[in-house]
Amino acid sequence: METAIITVKGMESEHCVGVVNEAVCFLPGINTVSISLDANTATVVYDPAQISVELIKAAIIESGYEAI
Repeated sequence: METAIITVKGMESEHCVGVVNEAVCFLPGINTVSISLDANTATVVYDPAQISVELIKAAIIESGYEAI
C-alpha cells in the first residue's frame, strides 16, 4: 500500500467533503480515504498495483473539484 496526499480545491462544506469521499472510496484499490476540509486535502491509502494517483485525481475532478 502507498499513501498519497492530494490537494483538493473548491471544497467549502462538509457536503463537499462527502462528495469527494464518495468519488474516491469506491474506486478499486482504495484502502482508506481521509478528507480534511481545513487543510483542503485528501489522504488516500491505495494499492498501486490496482490504481494510480492520476486516476484518483481524475475521479476527484470528475466530481467537480480541482485535484493537485
